[in-house]
Order: sequence, then C-alpha cells, then structure tokens
Amino acid sequence: MCDDTPQRLRIGFVSTRIAGTDGVSLEIGKWAEVLSAMGHECFYFSGESDRPAERSVVVPEAFFRHPAVSELTEALFDTYNRSPRVTTAIHRLRRHLKTHLRRFIQDFRIQVLIAENALSLPVNIPLGLALTEVIAETPNLYVIGHHHDFWWERTRYVRSAANDFLRAAFPPAFHQIVHVTINSHAARELAWRTGLSAVVVPNVMDFEDPPPPPDEVTAQVRTVLNIPSDAHFILQPTRIVPRKRIEHAIELVRRLGEPAVLVITHAGGDEGTAYQRYLAETAQLLGVDIRFAARHFNHRRGTAPDGAPIFSLRDAYQAADLVTYPSAVEGFGNAFLETIYYRRPLVMSAYGIFRIDIQPKGFDVIAFEEFVDDVTVAAARSLLHNPARVQEMTERNYAIARRHFGFRTLKHNLAYLLQHRFGC
Repeated sequence: MCDDTPQRLRIGFVSTRIAGTDGVSLEIGKWAEVLSAMGHECFYFSGESDRPAERSVVVPEAFFRHPAVSELTEALFDTYNRSPRVTTAIHRLRRHLKTHLRRFIQDFRIQVLIAENALSLPVNIPLGLALTEVIAETPNLYVIGHHHDFWWERTRYVRSAANDFLRAAFPPAFHQIVHVTINSHAARELAWRTGLSAVVVPNVMDFEDPPPPPDEVTAQVRTVLNIPSDAHFILQPTRIVPRKRIEHAIELVRRLGEPAVLVITHAGGDEGTAYQRYLAETAQLLGVDIRFAARHFNHRRGTAPDGAPIFSLRDAYQAADLVTYPSAVEGFGNAFLETIYYRRPLVMSAYGIFRIDIQPKGFDVIAFEEFVDDVTVAAARSLLHNPARVQEMTERNYAIARRHFGFRTLKHNLAYLLQHRFGC
C-alpha cells in the first residue's frame, strides 16, 4: 500500500516488437509516456526495439519474424504439422526466452509487467509460454495483460496444431494478472470463451496537447513521394494486411475521377506478402497511382542510410488531403484516432468496434458498410473541394475525441489498474 507520497514503480513492457509504426508499439509509447508523467519508470523487453538502449533488453528470438519462430508458426498454423521436432524446438526457445525474461525482471527490479499482445496473439508461441511460466513462478509480480488482438479473431489461428499452447498461455489465468482489452466486444468474448474478466481501456491520443502545425519537413513529403502538384494526396495509414481491405481505397481513388495518388505508409505484417502483390496488380488494372511508402515513414523523423529523409506519421497525415480507412475488423482503430488528432477528413468502413464503441460518441466521418457506393464517392469528392466543411467536421471530431480518448482518460485508467494492486 502507498502512503501520501505516490509510489514510484518500475514497470516492464514485454512484446515481440517495440519499434516502428505498428499499433501495439505506438500504444506502448503512449502508455509509457503517461506512466512516466505519473512518476513511474519504464523498461522494455522485446525482439526488436527502438527504445532507449539503457532501458531495454533485446532478445532476437522474441521477435515474431525471427527465422526459428517463423518456422514454428508456419508448422503450427499453416501446415498444422505438430511433430515431436516442432514441440522440442518450441520448448527449447521457451527455456531460452524464460531465462532472459527472468534476468530482465531481476536486473531492472521490475514490479509491474505489462504484456503487450504477447499473451493474446500467438505470433510467438515460445514467448507466450515463457511469460506464462515466469508469471506462474513469480507470485509477487503484478501483471497487466494488455490484449490488442486475440487469436480467435484471426482466421489463420483458428485451426492449428497448437490448441494446448493456446489454452495454456493465450491468455493464461492467474490471480496476479489483470486483463485489459481495448474494446468492449473483446472483453465480452474473453469472458465467454475463458471465464476471465477484463478492464476496457480504449486506445488514445494526446488530445490535450495538439500537434504542431506543418513545417518545412512536412512540406517535403509530396516531393519525396513524387506526388504531382495537381493530384490529391490520399493517405492509407495502415499495415498491408487483408483485413484492412485496402482494395476499397484503391476503388475509391479510381472512382473519384480526379488526379490522385494513394499512399500507404506501413509495411506488411505477420501474414505474408501476397496481399501487397494483389494490391499492386489491382491498382495497375484500375489505373490508380499507388505508393508503397513504408521506407519513408517511421514513428519519428530521421534519415535513411542513403541520406533520404524519413518522415513521421505526423508528416504523412498533415500532408494528406483525405484519409481512407476501409478495414473490415479493428481492435480499436489507431488510424481513426490519428486522423482525428491531425484534423483530417476520413472515409472509412463502419467496422464492428467503430459502431459499438466509437460512433455513438457523435463523430462526423464518411462511413460506408460493405462496399464503396456512389454516395461515398460523391461525399469524398465534395470534401476535397470544400475546405470550410472539412474544418467544421475536423474541429468537431477533435473536441469529441479530447473528451473521450485523450491522455487524461488513459491516466485515469492506468491509475485505477495500479491502485488495484498498490493502492496508488
């Protein structure tokens, strides 16, 4: 328990990757920023990291794309081949990762462990098993399972040769774990499938601190991406995975009937490269100018080895004329919040969580259901030529988001989670 002085806690984040612009890495950054502002210290364990080296432990086998991990994932979820060799290899990696996790906890004197998707999405089964064993053997360790995606939400993971591992560790059930989901539907599904309760903590942006205006670096984006001066900059700020339904963005750009370039800022994910090839072919068939621009963007500005500028996501949003977000499924919707934060008009699909947890707040966006229809195209075209309407809708959206999805909300939720154990 705490006295009148808040307790300074040492908090460790664990994830397969804490780097770049994927949603989990971005949310880790927001949680760490708020926790640090509350007086706590944050440390990081992952297979790939861009966080301060003095506060990080990087174990290559924790990364989901490590060759040994990828081979096991393919055997379990693609070929369904659970041979004794696969089982032996899984446990060899589990022991290796467990040793490093223990060292991380001991060396940094971790009091709170936050597992970021590592106990819900089985992209690295040895890491989930190692975490589960460490938690079981460390009863005084307080654990927050921050679950962005569950395996039952992904078609790839529903049929597998890993059911015993999924039941054991994705997620595990221990008294010292508080489970956190990013939407109410996931919390209900977790309870129905496992009997575990969860606290809902939505994704956030720092709406209390608006972004700075575009500057000379932002002004370079169109030039570096070779976007003609008379073309609209249409932004698709997501990873290249099938559930993002980027083909709908390509169709929208084609049907606008005006010069436009579609820019995709992120790379693919853990689901292969076939979808990107499909998008490239679709864009070529429809005559849509598309840029796969992941190498030009990161979560912060920098310089590539060849001297080319690396822009932040802020630059992408602030340079764009319109944002597309046609996802079929989202855990919450980082790109939605980012679009609102950077005050950009949005054309999006009304995915389930948006309808349940976000749309009732009163946001003003162009939302379609299953496909892009004539009304959607006309509305998008109108926004590109009506800056007064864009300003009206984006200012309204910003005010709503500040009320419901700002850092103040996150601070309140994190204080509640820590009070659950530490009373502070």
